[in-house]
Amino acid sequence: MNTKLLLSLLVAATAAVVVAIPSRPAQAVEMKADLVIINANVRTMDGQRPAAEAVAIYGNRIAAIGTTEEVRRLAGAETKMIDARGALVLPGFNDSHVHFLDGGAHLASVQLRDAVTPAEFAERIRRFAETTPKGRWITGGDWDHERWPGAPLPTKELIDKHTPETPVFVNRLDGHMSLANSAALKLAGVTKETKDPPGGLIVRDPLTGEPTGVLKDAAMSFVYAKLPAPSVDEQLAAARAATAHAASFGVTSVQDMSAGNDVGIYQTLAARGELKTRIYAVSPLAAWQRLAATGVRAAFGGEMLRIGGLKGFADGSLGSTTALFFEPYTDAPANRGLPSDEMFPEGAMLKRVRDADRAGLQIMIHAIGDSANDHILSAFEQVTKEHGARDRRFRIEHAQHLRAQDIPRFARAGVVASMQPYHAIDDGRWAEKRIGPERAKTTYAFRSLIDAGATLAFGTDWYVAPLDPLLSIYGAVTRRTLDGKNPQGWVPEQKITVEEAVRAYTVGSAYAEFAESYKGTITPGKLADIVILNQDIFRVEPNEIEKTKVRMTIMDGKIVYQAN
Repeated sequence: MNTKLLLSLLVAATAAVVVAIPSRPAQAVEMKADLVIINANVRTMDGQRPAAEAVAIYGNRIAAIGTTEEVRRLAGAETKMIDARGALVLPGFNDSHVHFLDGGAHLASVQLRDAVTPAEFAERIRRFAETTPKGRWITGGDWDHERWPGAPLPTKELIDKHTPETPVFVNRLDGHMSLANSAALKLAGVTKETKDPPGGLIVRDPLTGEPTGVLKDAAMSFVYAKLPAPSVDEQLAAARAATAHAASFGVTSVQDMSAGNDVGIYQTLAARGELKTRIYAVSPLAAWQRLAATGVRAAFGGEMLRIGGLKGFADGSLGSTTALFFEPYTDAPANRGLPSDEMFPEGAMLKRVRDADRAGLQIMIHAIGDSANDHILSAFEQVTKEHGARDRRFRIEHAQHLRAQDIPRFARAGVVASMQPYHAIDDGRWAEKRIGPERAKTTYAFRSLIDAGATLAFGTDWYVAPLDPLLSIYGAVTRRTLDGKNPQGWVPEQKITVEEAVRAYTVGSAYAEFAESYKGTITPGKLADIVILNQDIFRVEPNEIEKTKVRMTIMDGKIVYQAN
Protein backbone atom coordinates (compact mmCIF):
# COMPACT_ATOMS: atom_id res chain seq x y z
CA MET A 1 0.00 0.00 0.00
CA ASN A 2 1.22 3.51 -0.81
CA THR A 3 2.70 4.94 2.39
CA LYS A 4 1.21 8.40 1.86
CA LEU A 5 -2.26 6.95 1.47
CA LEU A 6 -1.70 4.71 4.47
CA LEU A 7 -0.82 7.66 6.66
CA SER A 8 -3.78 9.72 5.51
CA LEU A 9 -6.13 6.87 6.34
CA LEU A 10 -4.68 5.73 9.66
CA VAL A 11 -2.73 8.43 11.42
CA ALA A 12 -5.68 10.58 12.42
CA ALA A 13 -7.55 7.68 13.95
CA THR A 14 -4.60 6.22 15.83
CA ALA A 15 -2.55 9.36 16.52
CA ALA A 16 0.38 6.99 15.98
CA VAL A 17 3.76 8.06 14.73
CA VAL A 18 4.80 4.52 13.80
CA VAL A 19 2.66 2.55 11.36
CA ALA A 20 3.35 -0.99 10.23
CA ILE A 21 3.47 -1.50 6.47
CA PRO A 22 1.57 -4.69 5.52
CA SER A 23 4.12 -5.75 2.88
CA ARG A 24 6.91 -5.66 5.47
CA PRO A 25 5.30 -6.91 8.71
CA ALA A 26 8.61 -7.43 10.48
CA GLN A 27 9.67 -3.82 10.03
CA ALA A 28 8.08 -0.64 11.38
CA VAL A 29 8.49 2.55 9.39
CA GLU A 30 8.39 5.92 11.09
CA MET A 31 5.98 8.17 9.19
CA LYS A 32 6.47 11.92 9.40
CA ALA A 33 4.23 14.68 8.11
CA ASP A 34 5.45 16.93 5.30
CA LEU A 35 3.88 20.06 6.74
CA VAL A 36 2.42 20.85 10.16
CA ILE A 37 0.44 23.89 11.30
CA ILE A 38 0.50 24.41 15.07
CA ASN A 39 -0.87 26.94 17.60
CA ALA A 40 -3.77 27.66 15.27
CA ASN A 41 -7.45 28.48 15.60
CA VAL A 42 -8.72 25.85 13.17
CA ARG A 43 -12.34 26.06 12.04
CA THR A 44 -12.72 22.84 10.11
CA MET A 45 -16.31 23.31 8.82
CA ASP A 46 -16.67 19.60 9.68
CA GLY A 47 -19.61 19.07 12.02
CA GLN A 48 -18.02 15.94 13.49
CA ARG A 49 -15.05 17.92 14.78
CA PRO A 50 -15.54 21.65 14.19
CA ALA A 51 -12.41 22.99 15.90
CA ALA A 52 -8.76 22.08 16.44
CA GLU A 53 -5.40 23.63 17.28
CA ALA A 54 -3.21 21.99 14.69
CA VAL A 55 -3.17 20.26 11.30
CA ALA A 56 -0.75 17.72 9.84
CA ILE A 57 -0.38 17.29 6.07
CA TYR A 58 1.17 14.33 4.30
CA GLY A 59 1.55 14.63 0.56
CA ASN A 60 -1.56 16.41 -0.69
CA ARG A 61 -3.88 15.16 2.07
CA ILE A 62 -4.91 16.20 5.55
CA ALA A 63 -3.29 13.53 7.73
CA ALA A 64 -4.51 14.59 11.17
CA ILE A 65 -6.05 17.35 13.22
CA GLY A 66 -5.87 17.80 16.96
CA THR A 67 -4.09 19.71 19.68
CA THR A 68 -0.70 21.22 19.04
CA GLU A 69 0.86 18.63 21.33
CA GLU A 70 -0.77 15.72 19.51
CA VAL A 71 0.04 16.93 16.01
CA ARG A 72 3.58 18.03 16.85
CA ARG A 73 4.41 14.35 17.40
CA LEU A 74 3.91 13.76 13.68
CA ALA A 75 6.68 16.20 12.75
CA GLY A 76 10.17 15.05 11.86
CA ALA A 77 13.45 16.68 11.04
CA GLU A 78 12.33 17.50 7.48
CA THR A 79 8.77 18.53 8.32
CA LYS A 80 7.93 22.14 7.48
CA MET A 81 6.54 23.66 10.67
CA ILE A 82 4.17 26.64 10.50
CA ASP A 83 3.44 28.39 13.79
CA ALA A 84 0.11 30.11 13.19
CA ARG A 85 0.42 32.09 16.45
CA GLY A 86 -3.30 31.80 17.08
CA ALA A 87 -4.39 32.78 13.57
CA LEU A 88 -7.63 31.56 12.01
CA VAL A 89 -7.25 28.54 9.73
CA LEU A 90 -10.05 27.61 7.32
CA PRO A 91 -10.58 25.25 4.39
CA GLY A 92 -9.47 26.84 1.13
CA PHE A 93 -12.20 28.95 -0.42
CA ASN A 94 -14.05 27.48 -3.40
CA ASP A 95 -15.49 30.13 -5.70
CA SER A 96 -18.61 28.63 -7.25
CA HIS A 97 -18.84 31.07 -10.16
CA VAL A 98 -15.96 32.72 -11.99
CA HIS A 99 -14.87 33.57 -15.52
CA PHE A 100 -11.30 32.55 -14.87
CA LEU A 101 -9.34 33.05 -18.08
CA ASP A 102 -11.28 36.23 -18.84
CA GLY A 103 -10.41 37.44 -15.36
CA GLY A 104 -6.72 36.80 -15.98
CA ALA A 105 -6.90 38.72 -19.24
CA HIS A 106 -8.73 41.60 -17.55
CA LEU A 107 -5.87 42.01 -15.09
CA ALA A 108 -3.85 43.38 -18.01
CA SER A 109 -6.63 45.45 -19.63
CA VAL A 110 -7.80 49.03 -19.13
CA GLN A 111 -9.30 49.50 -15.64
CA LEU A 112 -12.59 51.42 -15.67
CA ARG A 113 -14.55 50.03 -12.71
CA ASP A 114 -13.79 52.91 -10.34
CA ALA A 115 -13.99 55.74 -12.89
CA VAL A 116 -16.50 58.10 -11.28
CA THR A 117 -17.36 60.34 -14.24
CA PRO A 118 -17.72 59.93 -18.02
CA ALA A 119 -14.73 62.26 -18.40
CA GLU A 120 -12.53 60.01 -16.26
CA PHE A 121 -13.79 56.98 -18.20
CA ALA A 122 -12.74 58.62 -21.48
CA GLU A 123 -9.39 59.80 -20.10
CA ARG A 124 -8.43 56.30 -18.93
CA ILE A 125 -9.18 54.92 -22.38
CA ARG A 126 -7.16 57.73 -23.98
CA ARG A 127 -4.11 56.95 -21.82
CA PHE A 128 -4.41 53.23 -22.42
CA ALA A 129 -4.74 53.76 -26.19
CA GLU A 130 -1.42 55.62 -26.21
CA THR A 131 0.36 52.41 -25.17
CA THR A 132 -1.70 50.04 -27.29
CA PRO A 133 0.07 48.70 -30.41
CA LYS A 134 -1.53 49.61 -33.72
CA GLY A 135 -4.21 47.14 -34.74
CA ARG A 136 -4.75 45.71 -31.26
CA TRP A 137 -8.19 46.01 -29.68
CA ILE A 138 -8.90 47.59 -26.31
CA THR A 139 -11.25 45.32 -24.35
CA GLY A 140 -12.21 44.59 -20.75
CA GLY A 141 -12.71 47.67 -18.62
CA ASP A 142 -15.61 46.71 -16.30
CA TRP A 143 -17.12 50.20 -16.27
CA ASP A 144 -19.99 51.08 -13.96
CA HIS A 145 -22.12 54.02 -15.10
CA GLU A 146 -24.12 53.83 -11.86
CA ARG A 147 -21.14 55.58 -10.21
CA TRP A 148 -21.56 58.57 -12.52
CA PRO A 149 -23.71 61.62 -11.68
CA GLY A 150 -27.16 60.86 -13.11
CA ALA A 151 -25.97 57.41 -14.28
CA PRO A 152 -25.93 58.17 -18.04
CA LEU A 153 -24.86 55.41 -20.41
CA PRO A 154 -21.56 56.09 -22.18
CA THR A 155 -21.50 56.77 -25.90
CA LYS A 156 -18.98 56.22 -28.66
CA GLU A 157 -18.54 59.99 -28.96
CA LEU A 158 -16.84 59.99 -25.56
CA ILE A 159 -13.92 57.99 -26.90
CA ASP A 160 -13.92 58.24 -30.72
CA LYS A 161 -11.61 61.27 -30.75
CA HIS A 162 -9.07 59.38 -28.63
CA THR A 163 -9.29 56.14 -30.60
CA PRO A 164 -9.89 56.94 -34.28
CA GLU A 165 -8.00 53.86 -35.52
CA THR A 166 -8.05 51.63 -32.42
CA PRO A 167 -11.09 49.37 -32.06
CA VAL A 168 -12.56 49.63 -28.54
CA PHE A 169 -15.07 47.23 -27.01
CA VAL A 170 -15.21 47.70 -23.25
CA ASN A 171 -17.78 45.94 -21.11
CA ARG A 172 -19.92 47.01 -18.18
CA LEU A 173 -18.85 45.20 -15.03
CA ASP A 174 -21.76 42.72 -15.23
CA GLY A 175 -20.77 41.60 -18.74
CA HIS A 176 -24.27 42.20 -20.16
CA MET A 177 -23.60 45.52 -21.84
CA SER A 178 -20.59 46.90 -23.71
CA LEU A 179 -19.52 50.12 -25.41
CA ALA A 180 -18.04 49.94 -28.91
CA ASN A 181 -16.36 52.92 -30.53
CA SER A 182 -16.99 53.79 -34.18
CA ALA A 183 -13.99 51.79 -35.35
CA ALA A 184 -15.34 48.63 -33.69
CA LEU A 185 -18.90 49.22 -34.93
CA LYS A 186 -17.60 49.64 -38.47
CA LEU A 187 -15.67 46.37 -38.32
CA ALA A 188 -18.78 44.65 -36.94
CA GLY A 189 -21.06 46.14 -39.59
CA VAL A 190 -23.42 47.66 -37.01
CA THR A 191 -25.31 50.60 -38.52
CA LYS A 192 -28.60 52.43 -38.17
CA GLU A 193 -30.20 49.74 -40.33
CA THR A 194 -28.98 46.80 -38.22
CA LYS A 195 -31.89 45.08 -36.49
CA ASP A 196 -31.85 44.03 -32.84
CA PRO A 197 -31.15 40.30 -32.55
CA PRO A 198 -33.36 38.03 -30.40
CA GLY A 199 -32.28 38.51 -26.79
CA GLY A 200 -30.28 41.65 -27.55
CA LEU A 201 -30.59 45.41 -27.93
CA ILE A 202 -28.70 48.05 -29.87
CA VAL A 203 -29.05 51.27 -27.90
CA ARG A 204 -29.87 54.08 -30.33
CA ASP A 205 -29.96 57.87 -30.29
CA PRO A 206 -33.66 58.73 -29.79
CA LEU A 207 -33.47 61.55 -32.35
CA THR A 208 -31.39 60.05 -35.14
CA GLY A 209 -31.79 56.30 -34.58
CA GLU A 210 -28.01 55.91 -34.89
CA PRO A 211 -26.29 53.36 -32.59
CA THR A 212 -24.81 55.09 -29.55
CA GLY A 213 -22.16 52.38 -29.24
CA VAL A 214 -23.83 50.55 -26.34
CA LEU A 215 -24.82 46.97 -27.14
CA LYS A 216 -26.77 44.77 -24.71
CA ASP A 217 -26.56 40.98 -24.34
CA ALA A 218 -27.03 39.16 -27.67
CA ALA A 219 -26.31 42.37 -29.61
CA MET A 220 -22.74 42.21 -28.31
CA SER A 221 -22.21 39.16 -30.53
CA PHE A 222 -21.94 41.44 -33.57
CA VAL A 223 -18.63 42.74 -32.23
CA TYR A 224 -17.51 39.54 -30.50
CA ALA A 225 -17.54 37.86 -33.91
CA LYS A 226 -14.84 40.29 -35.06
CA LEU A 227 -12.57 40.16 -32.03
CA PRO A 228 -9.26 38.44 -32.86
CA ALA A 229 -8.73 35.19 -30.99
CA PRO A 230 -5.97 35.33 -28.36
CA SER A 231 -2.85 33.29 -29.01
CA VAL A 232 -2.01 30.23 -26.91
CA ASP A 233 0.79 32.18 -25.25
CA GLU A 234 -1.65 34.98 -24.36
CA GLN A 235 -4.08 32.44 -22.92
CA LEU A 236 -1.37 30.77 -20.87
CA ALA A 237 -0.29 34.16 -19.52
CA ALA A 238 -3.89 34.96 -18.59
CA ALA A 239 -4.28 31.61 -16.83
CA ARG A 240 -1.06 32.12 -14.87
CA ALA A 241 -2.21 35.57 -13.81
CA ALA A 242 -5.61 34.21 -12.77
CA THR A 243 -4.28 31.30 -10.71
CA ALA A 244 -1.74 33.51 -8.92
CA HIS A 245 -4.45 36.08 -8.22
CA ALA A 246 -6.72 33.37 -6.79
CA ALA A 247 -3.97 32.04 -4.51
CA SER A 248 -3.42 35.51 -3.08
CA PHE A 249 -7.03 35.51 -1.84
CA GLY A 250 -7.06 31.99 -0.42
CA VAL A 251 -9.13 30.65 -3.32
CA THR A 252 -7.98 27.07 -3.90
CA SER A 253 -10.85 25.94 -6.16
CA VAL A 254 -12.96 27.67 -8.79
CA GLN A 255 -15.87 26.69 -10.96
CA ASP A 256 -15.21 28.38 -14.30
CA MET A 257 -18.52 29.22 -15.93
CA SER A 258 -16.97 30.15 -19.28
CA ALA A 259 -14.23 27.57 -19.69
CA GLY A 260 -15.47 26.31 -23.05
CA ASN A 261 -12.35 25.55 -25.08
CA ASP A 262 -9.96 26.68 -22.33
CA VAL A 263 -9.62 23.23 -20.75
CA GLY A 264 -6.45 22.53 -22.71
CA ILE A 265 -4.84 25.71 -21.33
CA TYR A 266 -5.54 24.57 -17.78
CA GLN A 267 -4.33 21.07 -18.60
CA THR A 268 -1.04 22.51 -19.87
CA LEU A 269 -0.49 24.51 -16.68
CA ALA A 270 -1.40 21.51 -14.54
CA ALA A 271 1.08 19.31 -16.41
CA ARG A 272 3.78 21.92 -15.83
CA GLY A 273 2.98 22.17 -12.14
CA GLU A 274 1.98 25.82 -12.52
CA LEU A 275 -1.71 25.53 -11.68
CA LYS A 276 -2.40 26.78 -8.15
CA THR A 277 -6.17 26.38 -8.37
CA ARG A 278 -8.45 23.38 -8.81
CA ILE A 279 -10.85 23.99 -11.69
CA TYR A 280 -14.27 22.64 -12.59
CA ALA A 281 -14.38 23.73 -16.24
CA VAL A 282 -17.96 24.40 -17.35
CA SER A 283 -19.03 24.43 -21.02
CA PRO A 284 -21.94 26.23 -22.74
CA LEU A 285 -25.27 24.49 -22.39
CA ALA A 286 -25.99 25.10 -26.07
CA ALA A 287 -23.02 22.84 -26.91
CA TRP A 288 -24.16 19.98 -24.65
CA GLN A 289 -23.91 17.41 -27.46
CA ARG A 290 -20.16 17.87 -27.69
CA LEU A 291 -19.69 16.56 -24.15
CA ALA A 292 -22.50 14.02 -24.37
CA ALA A 293 -20.99 12.47 -27.50
CA THR A 294 -17.84 11.56 -25.57
CA GLY A 295 -19.79 9.81 -22.82
CA VAL A 296 -18.58 12.33 -20.23
CA ARG A 297 -20.93 12.88 -17.30
CA ALA A 298 -21.06 15.39 -14.47
CA ALA A 299 -17.79 16.15 -12.64
CA PHE A 300 -15.55 13.91 -14.74
CA GLY A 301 -11.80 14.16 -14.25
CA GLY A 302 -9.17 14.40 -11.53
CA GLU A 303 -8.59 16.45 -8.42
CA MET A 304 -7.06 19.40 -10.30
CA LEU A 305 -9.24 19.63 -13.40
CA ARG A 306 -12.71 18.31 -14.14
CA ILE A 307 -15.44 18.77 -16.75
CA GLY A 308 -19.07 17.72 -17.12
CA GLY A 309 -20.92 20.92 -16.19
CA LEU A 310 -22.99 23.04 -18.58
CA LYS A 311 -24.02 26.69 -18.17
CA GLY A 312 -26.92 28.42 -19.89
CA PHE A 313 -28.57 31.84 -19.75
CA ALA A 314 -32.19 32.70 -19.08
CA ASP A 315 -31.83 36.51 -19.01
CA GLY A 316 -29.42 39.40 -18.60
CA SER A 317 -28.65 41.64 -15.62
CA LEU A 318 -30.33 44.22 -13.40
CA GLY A 319 -27.74 46.90 -14.12
CA SER A 320 -28.32 46.57 -17.86
CA THR A 321 -32.13 46.40 -17.38
CA THR A 322 -32.10 43.05 -19.17
CA ALA A 323 -32.94 40.83 -16.17
CA LEU A 324 -36.38 39.33 -16.88
CA PHE A 325 -39.18 40.24 -14.44
CA PHE A 326 -42.91 39.58 -14.20
CA GLU A 327 -43.57 43.29 -13.63
CA PRO A 328 -41.96 46.24 -15.43
CA TYR A 329 -38.92 48.07 -14.13
CA THR A 330 -39.87 50.91 -11.81
CA ASP A 331 -37.61 53.32 -13.70
CA ALA A 332 -38.51 51.92 -17.15
CA PRO A 333 -42.26 51.14 -17.16
CA ALA A 334 -42.22 49.85 -20.73
CA ASN A 335 -39.51 47.30 -20.00
CA ARG A 336 -39.65 43.94 -18.20
CA GLY A 337 -36.16 42.89 -19.32
CA LEU A 338 -34.92 40.55 -22.03
CA PRO A 339 -35.02 36.78 -22.19
CA SER A 340 -31.70 35.36 -23.32
CA ASP A 341 -31.33 34.34 -26.93
CA GLU A 342 -31.06 30.78 -25.54
CA MET A 343 -34.75 31.04 -24.63
CA PHE A 344 -35.71 31.29 -28.32
CA PRO A 345 -37.64 29.71 -29.90
CA GLU A 346 -40.15 28.97 -27.17
CA GLY A 347 -39.35 25.68 -25.45
CA ALA A 348 -35.70 25.65 -26.54
CA MET A 349 -34.34 25.98 -23.00
CA LEU A 350 -36.53 23.18 -21.65
CA LYS A 351 -35.42 20.90 -24.49
CA ARG A 352 -31.73 21.56 -23.79
CA VAL A 353 -32.18 20.92 -20.08
CA ARG A 354 -34.09 17.71 -20.81
CA ASP A 355 -31.52 16.40 -23.30
CA ALA A 356 -28.44 17.35 -21.27
CA ASP A 357 -29.92 15.85 -18.11
CA ARG A 358 -30.67 12.62 -19.94
CA ALA A 359 -26.97 12.54 -20.88
CA GLY A 360 -25.99 12.75 -17.18
CA LEU A 361 -24.43 16.20 -17.34
CA GLN A 362 -24.77 18.87 -14.65
CA ILE A 363 -26.85 21.90 -15.62
CA MET A 364 -26.37 25.44 -14.30
CA ILE A 365 -28.56 28.29 -15.56
CA HIS A 366 -27.98 32.03 -15.13
CA ALA A 367 -31.23 33.58 -13.90
CA ILE A 368 -31.47 37.01 -12.29
CA GLY A 369 -35.01 38.39 -12.64
CA ASP A 370 -37.95 36.78 -10.83
CA SER A 371 -39.57 35.64 -14.08
CA ALA A 372 -36.32 34.06 -15.29
CA ASN A 373 -35.90 32.22 -11.97
CA ASP A 374 -39.49 30.94 -12.09
CA HIS A 375 -39.01 29.72 -15.64
CA ILE A 376 -35.82 27.80 -14.83
CA LEU A 377 -37.20 26.32 -11.61
CA SER A 378 -40.18 25.10 -13.60
CA ALA A 379 -37.93 23.54 -16.22
CA PHE A 380 -35.87 21.77 -13.54
CA GLU A 381 -39.02 20.53 -11.81
CA GLN A 382 -40.49 19.23 -15.05
CA VAL A 383 -37.32 17.39 -16.11
CA THR A 384 -36.94 15.85 -12.65
CA LYS A 385 -40.53 14.58 -12.86
CA GLU A 386 -39.99 13.18 -16.34
CA HIS A 387 -36.61 11.52 -15.70
CA GLY A 388 -37.07 10.45 -12.10
CA ALA A 389 -35.08 11.07 -8.95
CA ARG A 390 -31.27 11.01 -9.00
CA ASP A 391 -28.41 13.08 -7.64
CA ARG A 392 -28.32 15.69 -10.44
CA ARG A 393 -27.65 18.93 -8.48
CA PHE A 394 -29.31 21.39 -10.80
CA ARG A 395 -28.06 24.92 -10.14
CA ILE A 396 -29.35 28.44 -10.65
CA GLU A 397 -26.50 30.88 -11.04
CA HIS A 398 -27.14 34.21 -9.26
CA ALA A 399 -30.77 33.58 -8.16
CA GLN A 400 -30.83 37.28 -7.36
CA HIS A 401 -34.44 38.43 -7.46
CA LEU A 402 -37.03 35.91 -6.31
CA ARG A 403 -40.71 35.95 -5.51
CA ALA A 404 -41.39 34.78 -1.95
CA GLN A 405 -43.36 31.77 -3.19
CA ASP A 406 -40.41 30.57 -5.28
CA ILE A 407 -37.87 30.43 -2.45
CA PRO A 408 -39.05 27.06 -1.01
CA ARG A 409 -38.88 25.52 -4.48
CA PHE A 410 -35.07 25.48 -4.35
CA ALA A 411 -35.02 23.03 -1.45
CA ARG A 412 -37.96 20.96 -2.69
CA ALA A 413 -36.38 20.51 -6.12
CA GLY A 414 -32.84 20.11 -4.78
CA VAL A 415 -31.65 23.14 -6.77
CA VAL A 416 -28.40 24.74 -5.59
CA ALA A 417 -28.54 28.54 -5.28
CA SER A 418 -25.12 29.63 -6.57
CA MET A 419 -24.93 33.24 -5.39
CA GLN A 420 -22.51 36.16 -5.18
CA PRO A 421 -22.90 38.31 -2.04
CA TYR A 422 -20.68 41.12 -3.31
CA HIS A 423 -23.31 41.85 -5.95
CA ALA A 424 -25.80 42.57 -3.16
CA ILE A 425 -23.72 45.36 -1.61
CA ASP A 426 -22.87 46.68 -5.07
CA ASP A 427 -26.36 46.57 -6.63
CA GLY A 428 -27.92 47.70 -3.36
CA ARG A 429 -26.73 51.25 -4.09
CA TRP A 430 -29.29 51.62 -6.87
CA ALA A 431 -31.40 48.44 -7.16
CA GLU A 432 -34.54 49.90 -5.62
CA LYS A 433 -34.82 52.53 -8.32
CA ARG A 434 -35.04 49.59 -10.75
CA ILE A 435 -37.44 47.30 -8.88
CA GLY A 436 -38.81 49.25 -5.90
CA PRO A 437 -38.72 48.38 -2.18
CA GLU A 438 -41.32 45.57 -2.25
CA ARG A 439 -39.48 43.36 -4.74
CA ALA A 440 -36.23 44.18 -2.95
CA LYS A 441 -37.41 42.29 0.15
CA THR A 442 -36.56 38.98 -1.52
CA THR A 443 -33.49 40.19 -3.39
CA TYR A 444 -30.31 38.24 -2.61
CA ALA A 445 -32.44 36.26 -0.16
CA PHE A 446 -29.63 34.45 1.65
CA ARG A 447 -31.49 34.15 4.97
CA SER A 448 -34.77 33.03 3.44
CA LEU A 449 -33.10 30.42 1.23
CA ILE A 450 -31.12 28.92 4.13
CA ASP A 451 -34.20 28.89 6.35
CA ALA A 452 -36.11 27.12 3.59
CA GLY A 453 -33.48 24.36 3.50
CA ALA A 454 -31.75 25.31 0.26
CA THR A 455 -28.04 24.73 -0.37
CA LEU A 456 -26.10 27.95 -0.97
CA ALA A 457 -22.83 27.99 -2.87
CA PHE A 458 -20.98 31.29 -2.76
CA GLY A 459 -18.71 32.85 -5.35
CA THR A 460 -17.91 36.21 -6.89
CA ASP A 461 -18.60 36.13 -10.65
CA TRP A 462 -15.01 37.40 -11.07
CA TYR A 463 -14.08 39.33 -13.23
CA VAL A 464 -17.51 40.97 -12.75
CA ALA A 465 -16.77 41.43 -9.03
CA PRO A 466 -13.52 41.25 -7.04
CA LEU A 467 -12.27 37.70 -6.43
CA ASP A 468 -11.63 38.32 -2.70
CA PRO A 469 -13.91 35.93 -0.68
CA LEU A 470 -13.62 38.08 2.43
CA LEU A 471 -15.46 40.90 0.67
CA SER A 472 -18.26 38.50 -0.21
CA ILE A 473 -18.47 37.13 3.33
CA TYR A 474 -18.56 40.72 4.58
CA GLY A 475 -21.37 41.43 2.12
CA ALA A 476 -23.44 38.42 3.19
CA VAL A 477 -23.03 39.16 6.90
CA THR A 478 -23.47 42.96 6.90
CA ARG A 479 -25.24 43.82 3.62
CA ARG A 480 -23.67 47.29 3.96
CA THR A 481 -23.74 48.83 0.49
CA LEU A 482 -20.56 50.17 -1.07
CA ASP A 483 -21.81 53.75 -0.95
CA GLY A 484 -22.04 53.68 2.86
CA LYS A 485 -25.73 54.61 2.82
CA ASN A 486 -26.96 51.41 4.51
CA PRO A 487 -24.85 51.10 7.69
CA GLN A 488 -27.29 48.58 9.20
CA GLY A 489 -27.52 46.66 5.97
CA TRP A 490 -29.64 46.80 2.83
CA VAL A 491 -32.63 44.50 3.40
CA PRO A 492 -31.05 43.54 6.76
CA GLU A 493 -33.48 40.67 7.40
CA GLN A 494 -31.57 38.73 4.72
CA LYS A 495 -28.26 38.84 6.62
CA ILE A 496 -26.62 35.53 7.57
CA THR A 497 -23.95 34.57 10.11
CA VAL A 498 -20.22 34.32 9.48
CA GLU A 499 -20.47 30.55 9.99
CA GLU A 500 -23.18 30.27 7.35
CA ALA A 501 -21.27 32.46 4.89
CA VAL A 502 -18.00 30.52 5.28
CA ARG A 503 -19.90 27.24 4.97
CA ALA A 504 -21.46 28.42 1.69
CA TYR A 505 -17.96 29.31 0.44
CA THR A 506 -16.48 25.91 1.33
CA VAL A 507 -18.91 23.08 2.06
CA GLY A 508 -21.70 24.49 -0.12
CA SER A 509 -19.44 25.17 -3.08
CA ALA A 510 -17.89 21.69 -2.83
CA TYR A 511 -21.36 20.14 -2.82
CA ALA A 512 -22.34 22.25 -5.83
CA GLU A 513 -19.61 20.55 -7.88
CA PHE A 514 -19.98 16.98 -6.52
CA ALA A 515 -16.73 17.32 -4.55
CA GLU A 516 -17.82 17.26 -0.90
CA SER A 517 -16.26 13.83 -0.33
CA TYR A 518 -12.72 15.17 -0.77
CA LYS A 519 -12.74 18.93 -0.18
CA GLY A 520 -14.64 21.70 1.58
CA THR A 521 -13.64 20.80 5.15
CA ILE A 522 -10.41 20.25 7.08
CA THR A 523 -10.93 16.56 7.64
CA PRO A 524 -8.34 13.76 7.72
CA GLY A 525 -8.23 12.10 4.31
CA LYS A 526 -9.42 15.17 2.40
CA LEU A 527 -7.28 17.35 0.17
CA ALA A 528 -4.86 19.69 1.92
CA ASP A 529 -6.35 22.99 0.72
CA ILE A 530 -6.09 25.52 3.55
CA VAL A 531 -6.06 29.26 4.10
CA ILE A 532 -4.62 31.17 7.07
CA LEU A 533 -6.07 34.63 7.74
CA ASN A 534 -4.60 37.60 9.61
CA GLN A 535 -7.61 38.03 11.91
CA ASP A 536 -10.50 35.96 13.24
CA ILE A 537 -13.54 36.87 11.18
CA PHE A 538 -15.75 35.00 13.68
CA ARG A 539 -14.73 37.34 16.51
CA VAL A 540 -14.08 40.76 15.00
CA GLU A 541 -16.90 43.21 14.48
CA PRO A 542 -18.68 42.24 11.24
CA ASN A 543 -17.84 45.63 9.74
CA GLU A 544 -14.13 44.76 10.09
CA ILE A 545 -14.34 41.55 8.03
CA GLU A 546 -13.66 43.38 4.77
CA LYS A 547 -10.23 44.41 6.11
CA THR A 548 -9.13 40.80 6.61
CA LYS A 549 -6.15 39.61 4.56
CA VAL A 550 -4.74 36.22 3.67
CA ARG A 551 -1.48 35.31 5.37
CA MET A 552 -0.94 32.01 3.62
CA THR A 553 -2.62 29.75 1.08
CA ILE A 554 -1.89 26.02 0.92
CA MET A 555 -3.18 24.07 -2.07
CA ASP A 556 -2.53 20.37 -2.66
CA GLY A 557 -0.30 20.34 0.40
CA LYS A 558 2.00 23.07 -0.96
CA ILE A 559 2.33 26.72 0.01
CA VAL A 560 1.18 28.61 -3.09
CA TYR A 561 0.94 32.09 -1.53
CA GLN A 562 2.53 33.77 1.46
CA ALA A 563 2.06 37.43 2.38
CA ASN A 564 5.20 39.50 2.74
